[in-house]
Amino acid sequence: MKKLFVFGLAVIFCSVFALVGTATAKKFKVAMVTDVGGVNDQSFNQSAWEGLKRAKKELGIKIAYKESRQDADYAPNMETLTDAEFDLIWGIGFLMGDAIKSTAMINPDQNYAIIDFSYGPETPKNVGCAVFQEEQPSFLVGYIAGRMTKTNKVGFVGGIKFPLIERFEYGFMAGVKLANPKCEILRQYAESFTDAAKGKAIANNMYQQGADIVFHASGGVGDGVIEAAKEKGKWAIGVDKDQNFLAPDNVLTSAMKRVDIAIYHMSNTMVKGEFKGGETVVYNLSNNGVGIAPTSSKHVPKSILDEVDGLIGKIKAGEIVVPSTNDAYMSFIK
Repeated sequence: MKKLFVFGLAVIFCSVFALVGTATAKKFKVAMVTDVGGVNDQSFNQSAWEGLKRAKKELGIKIAYKESRQDADYAPNMETLTDAEFDLIWGIGFLMGDAIKSTAMINPDQNYAIIDFSYGPETPKNVGCAVFQEEQPSFLVGYIAGRMTKTNKVGFVGGIKFPLIERFEYGFMAGVKLANPKCEILRQYAESFTDAAKGKAIANNMYQQGADIVFHASGGVGDGVIEAAKEKGKWAIGVDKDQNFLAPDNVLTSAMKRVDIAIYHMSNTMVKGEFKGGETVVYNLSNNGVGIAPTSSKHVPKSILDEVDGLIGKIKAGEIVVPSTNDAYMSFIK
């Protein structure tokens, strides 16, 4: 009788433990709203989605996305995911700054996060911000371009002219000039992040003017830049992701911006109950949030990569402060 009583208590204990475990093991849901490039842009948005897929695999969360085809889609997509009661909703790109803030103010109990935008002291308490020092990886690929150009002429193609994209531009230019002060740098903005045909036309023009390496920071516009490099037998430098896969023989290196890492890390804080809204996290070389592509060793000589490693060390130590504005760039090259 005593054994049966003990056995019965054990069964009851295990049943209660299982119920408690089920109640506490919440299935977190995290979603994202893409920018106009879409989830398969082979760049910025795709990197974000890869971060969420990693979170699904390693953290066991449920994930989803809504694609934006135009700016007008941002707010409705945010509202749709808010109604679906996701634990954390991401906006991928600074262009979504207004849409996220207005949605967050209306829904104070819902957590949001945004890539490439910070509201500073006005950041809502339910919004987390992730920004990057894009000038740092751009400086490194610029140095590679300056060391490897054979024509002493390289190019930069930007998407839309915003301060964020200018950080890529001035960082790249500073790297080029450090490596090769006599190198000429051609620059042009496409005023788009999706017009690949325009990117191709701009790059072709730069190659015709004598540039042998062109770096783009332009989202889907860059697909055209890389295609032009492939057709002309020239070099292109990718952005955000390691874009060598797009043209293995023509993408020299890429300035990587680890949006995937930011997405994963902040989503993980949500799962761990450590999400902090109202704050901005800065990703740079010191926390591996930016860098150059692993495939750089395919085409860049080891001696130059060793020099790049030296520059990384100096940037981390504060011995080199990479410029991100025109004024800082002009001071840097003096």
